[in-house]
Amino acid sequence: MIEDRPLADVLRPTPVPNLSLIPADNDLAGAEVELVGFDDREKRLRHILAGASELVGGFDYVFFDCPPSLGLLTLNALVASHGVLVPLQTEFFALEGVSQITKTIDRVRRAMNSALTLEGIVLTMYDRRNNLSELVAQDVRGFFKDKVFETVIPRNIRVSEAPSHGLPVSLYDPRSPGAQAYAALATEFRRREGEAS
Repeated sequence: MIEDRPLADVLRPTPVPNLSLIPADNDLAGAEVELVGFDDREKRLRHILAGASELVGGFDYVFFDCPPSLGLLTLNALVASHGVLVPLQTEFFALEGVSQITKTIDRVRRAMNSALTLEGIVLTMYDRRNNLSELVAQDVRGFFKDKVFETVIPRNIRVSEAPSHGLPVSLYDPRSPGAQAYAALATEFRRREGEAS
């Protein structure tokens, strides 16, 4: 985001068919500080994507995996996006965090990206043996209604192990409950997108 490198130069294929990524590296850690000196620093990513519209147009979806904090990198992703998917751990402080996210989305929509919407909330790390997970899920569904995806991602050791092997859980252990849940989430996401069109 700091250097003027073409997106095609940093795009990497993956073992998953039809999936490419732009990996974060150590340079990204300093990008937040360097972005402060740029004009239109909040819109840098949007400008980069607009300049590579032919490349970007070849993808059905572009996802940005952002940290939960609202720094310049996350702000750039929000300004460049059409919608936000919020992964929400089914734990005690979950509602507090998601209310902050929705306020942030509203602020960004008003100030910098009128197209930005909350596409949905994905309940993650759900433990059916734990009453707290169910209580949090009920509270989130009660407040956000149909914004909450039906598919729930369970707490699953295979999901935790997969990154240490450099693989998505769908390749690391495709029959694991976590991999199956993510596959179901992808199907539900595509279905919702089709209904919205």
